[in-house]
Amino acid sequence: MSTADYFGHEPAPRIGKRVRDIASGSEGQLMAVVQEEVPNYEGRPMTVWLAYIRLASGGRELSTAPTNLEVVR
Repeated sequence: MSTADYFGHEPAPRIGKRVRDIASGSEGQLMAVVQEEVPNYEGRPMTVWLAYIRLASGGRELSTAPTNLEVVR
């Protein structure tokens, strides 16, 4: 059972903290962790977890796997 709020955001202890995406090296504030349905390589739907980071430099939020995040101290 999901504990998501009205917008589909899951509770996460790192929400609002400064994080680094280890895949890209980008840093910013963690804004949300959500489950989204995306097509797999066969076009069938599958559910994935995505974390959204608001970059310090501005612009669009970056999405990445929540497992790619580390808290910046």
